[in-house]
Amino acid sequence: MKAQPDPARPPGPAPLPSPRVLIADDQELIRTGFRLILTARGIDVVGEAADGAEAVAAERRLRPNVVLMDIRMPTMDGLEATRRILEYSPRCRVLMLTTFDLDRYVYAALALGASGFLLKDVTADHLAAAVRLVDTGDALLAPSITRRLVQRFASADQSAGDGPTPAIHRDLAALTPRELEVLTLLGRGLSNTELAQALTLSEATVKTHVARIFAKLALRDRAQAVVLAYETGLVTPGDT
Repeated sequence: MKAQPDPARPPGPAPLPSPRVLIADDQELIRTGFRLILTARGIDVVGEAADGAEAVAAERRLRPNVVLMDIRMPTMDGLEATRRILEYSPRCRVLMLTTFDLDRYVYAALALGASGFLLKDVTADHLAAAVRLVDTGDALLAPSITRRLVQRFASADQSAGDGPTPAIHRDLAALTPRELEVLTLLGRGLSNTELAQALTLSEATVKTHVARIFAKLALRDRAQAVVLAYETGLVTPGDT
């Protein structure tokens, strides 16, 4: 006899659909390894690309939710490919792949709107978890890591003026004094819990402020918020 649903128990939430992933890396071994890891964990790999130009074309053809993007590739690097992809498909999420956790191009990618970065020696479980996380619209990296990255490269890029880093031009005049205060603390790497404690607010109120800041300044996530705070001078290297 087929079991009948218990009317006293509310149905659970429907499972989220599996992310559709595009892997862009000029090393075939990396692409194959990542594809095997993700498919084994129920994540759909819809395509692969060996350089940035292929990645841009494949994203437009396959419409993935998440792109795993190597930074250094021939023909077109991952930075330019990320710019083109996010310009054409702003809802797509890009995770940068790098060998070094303080690669200056990662900072540039965050300014463009990438949702975080992964080291290429990432564990299998962390890789799958990262893809699922950014697919929900969140940023992968902790604000403290983003802050460390920005502190190292923001001032150098601004003074040199010759790097590939694009500034995030936003008018902070759109923010209320409280929202400006929240953005400043975001730039210093505070989590929502720490923001609530520092400002004597509830976490729900903090989340509302953060959401309004993102909407007013057209920011994708906390990573871009930290970059913006530095590039506008709201926070400077060495601030705590």
